[in-house]
Amino acid sequence: MSSVPSPPPRSVVADSNVLLAAVARRAAWRVFENAPDLVIATTEVAIEEVHEHVGEFAERYDLDVDVLHTAIEVLPVERYSEIDYSSHVKEAQRLIEERDPDDVHVVALALMLGIPIWSNDSDFRDLPIEVYTTAKLLKILGA
Repeated sequence: MSSVPSPPPRSVVADSNVLLAAVARRAAWRVFENAPDLVIATTEVAIEEVHEHVGEFAERYDLDVDVLHTAIEVLPVERYSEIDYSSHVKEAQRLIEERDPDDVHVVALALMLGIPIWSNDSDFRDLPIEVYTTAKLLKILGA
């Protein structure tokens, strides 16, 4: 018996790790390139986290840190401030704060929007929210 493939999501909430990988032109960038109709949402907190860690990526992959900072600012993502998803923060804290308090914002936004999370972070496993790794998302998108 063959399983029915999952339809591609229309939108996802991106965690900082996939955004950082995208600006460094790693595999995550292919999601942006090959799925222009996919709405990618994220939090301002995640964007700040990407800026904080971009220096490490620049050094690791021999990239220009200023170019990466600029790439972050022009990523085609919908950005949400904490006030937008504040109604879901308590539930997000209950779900993930013990694993990683930094992930509360992404979970709260996903809960508020009712959409999956895109992340390679294992802390998101076993949540009542669908989570796509970059590899799984690329496969579903046929990219």
